[in-house]
Amino acid sequence: MKDSLVYLDNNSTTPVDPKVLDAMLPYFTQHYGNAASRSHAFGWIADEAVKRSRAMIAKFIGAEDNEIIFTSGSTEAINLAIKGVAEAYHAKGKHIVTIATEHKAVLDTCKHLESLGHEITVLPVLEDGMIDLNVLEKAIRNDTILVCAMLANNETGVILPIDQIAEIVHAKNSLLFCDATQAGGKIRTDVYDLKADLLCLSAHKMYGPKGVGMLYVRRKNPRVTLIAQIDGGGHERNLRSGTLNVPGIVGFAKACELAGEELMEMNGTISILRTRLEQAMCDLGASINGNIKHRLPNTSNLTFHGKKADEIMKAIPSVAMATGSACSSALPEPSHVLTAMGLKEKDAYASIRFSLGRF
Repeated sequence: MKDSLVYLDNNSTTPVDPKVLDAMLPYFTQHYGNAASRSHAFGWIADEAVKRSRAMIAKFIGAEDNEIIFTSGSTEAINLAIKGVAEAYHAKGKHIVTIATEHKAVLDTCKHLESLGHEITVLPVLEDGMIDLNVLEKAIRNDTILVCAMLANNETGVILPIDQIAEIVHAKNSLLFCDATQAGGKIRTDVYDLKADLLCLSAHKMYGPKGVGMLYVRRKNPRVTLIAQIDGGGHERNLRSGTLNVPGIVGFAKACELAGEELMEMNGTISILRTRLEQAMCDLGASINGNIKHRLPNTSNLTFHGKKADEIMKAIPSVAMATGSACSSALPEPSHVLTAMGLKEKDAYASIRFSLGRF
C-alpha cells in the first residue's frame, strides 16, 4: 500500500532525510547525556554537540551563535516571541500589528494577548495574498511594540517582502517578528537580508525531526529583550528552560546544512514539477490562488470550481494533499487564508493545497 501512495503534503511535514537520521542516531544510544550535565563526559559530549549545532544553524540564517534559542518547534517559538515582547515592552505600549493570513499560531497568540488588554490590529491582504505597504505604515503607531509578518504563507506559498516591511517597522521604532517556518529550506532565510528582529524555524518542515525548532533573537541594533514563557532551570540564556532535545538539535543542524547545499538545485527541479502539476489541473478547469510570481517553488493552492475539496480527496485517497494548514485541519471552517484573500466560501471549500518535496 505504501508504495502506491503519493505524498504532496510537504508543507504539513516532511520525511526525515536519511542523512539527518544518521547524524541523530548516536545521540540516542551512545552519546545520550544531558547537555546541562557539566560534571562528566556524557554531558560534555552532548553540550559540545549542541554548541556545534547552534553554530551550524546560526550560519544557515546569517546570525550569531548566541542569537539562537532552541524550542520544541515554531508554535513555541512564536509564543515566546510575541508574548515575550508583550511582557518586556509593555511600558512602551500594548499595540501589536499582524496580518489576516498569518498562521493560527500567530493569530491565536495575539487573540490571547487581546483578552489580557493588548490591542491587536489585523491587516487585510490583497486578492493575491500580498499586503499594501501603505496600509501597514499607517497602522503602526507610537505605542506599537511589534509587527508580525510571515515570510512565506503555508497555504498559498505567497512570499511577503519582509525586507521592505522591516524598513517601515524600524522607521517607526517597532520590532519585527518573522515566522519563516514554511520558508526554511525552500528560500533564503538570512536575517541580515530580511532585517528581522525575531525569526523562527521548525526542523520538521525541512527534512529534520519533529519536536525541535528555534527562535532567532537579535542581540544588537537593536538588542531585543524577551520575558521567558517557560521557567525552571535557566536554560537557553534564561529564555527557555527545559532539558535540550540533543538528537533533535543535531538533526535540525544537519537539515540546515543539507538545505544550504541543495537549495538551488532542489528548487529548480521542484518548480518544474509544480508547473507540470498546475498545467494539468488548470486544463481541467482549476485556478491558482495567490501571487504566482512571489511564492515558494513547491506550493500550489488550487480551486476546483463547482467541486468540494473533501470529496476530491476522498476519491483519491492514495494522494496526500490538504485543504489548508495541518494545524487547523480539525476545524470545520473554510481556510482563513483564502477567505482573507477574498475567495467566496464555496470556492474556499473547493480549494486544495499541493506541496511538493525533495523526495
